[in-house]
Amino acid sequence: RLLKMEEFFPESFRLDLKDERNAFFELCKEEQIWICKPSCSNQGRGIFLLKNPAAVNTLQAKLHSPEEYLLNKRVPYQAAQARIVQRYIQQPLLLEGKKFDVRSYLLVACTAPYVLFFAQGYVRLTCVNYDAASDDLTVHLTNQYMQKKNSLYSQLKDETVWRMEHFNSYVNEKFRKTSGLPKDWVFTVFTKRMQQIMLQCFLAAKHKLDRKLGYFDLIGCDFLIDENFKVWLLEMNANPALHTNCEVLRDIIPTVVYESL
Repeated sequence: RLLKMEEFFPESFRLDLKDERNAFFELCKEEQIWICKPSCSNQGRGIFLLKNPAAVNTLQAKLHSPEEYLLNKRVPYQAAQARIVQRYIQQPLLLEGKKFDVRSYLLVACTAPYVLFFAQGYVRLTCVNYDAASDDLTVHLTNQYMQKKNSLYSQLKDETVWRMEHFNSYVNEKFRKTSGLPKDWVFTVFTKRMQQIMLQCFLAAKHKLDRKLGYFDLIGCDFLIDENFKVWLLEMNANPALHTNCEVLRDIIPTVVYESL
């Protein structure tokens, strides 16, 4: 069954497309949180939150200003605006009070014939407890590059990454009864949903990949679970980070790379 985008992807708009840009600015008249990020970047660079109409108005003025071009002289004007805004999910499921997301992997191993593989990844947590009203980006973004900017990271870094087995045990213990989840929800319902979403995204891009002979790519897919246990795809990353700067990653990342090859 093909999914509708709103079933798994937060409402999003491309700011480099005039119609979508205008639709977003027309929509943002109320107090609601959006996350604005570059289309082609990584490590949390260039991401910021839009928390109120004033912030949205500031962004709108900036996009209409020639200064945006002057700040990015080396890239075309349109490229300077290559950003998306995505509705911020304000009721994420929390682990020990902290926001988290799940990095999983999709390997497109071959396009003639199509050969795809799925690999479990790991859970990424913030250093500090979640507060939707906080202006500290390390409260909202879970990737390691961003968490390193928190003063607590050096002493907590091994706690910011969980194995999927640990996550599964935690959900069984803390949420299974209260939320009416089946046993091992992480390795059954959640895993199947991730695979279903990844497959849908692959099918959407398939017509482009069939023109790339020898295409081989490991894609990092980031999923967020809200407090109702709904699974959201946040983004898919080409060239995902393969750093091994904490104990769990030293175990998981080399295995993912080895199995990919």
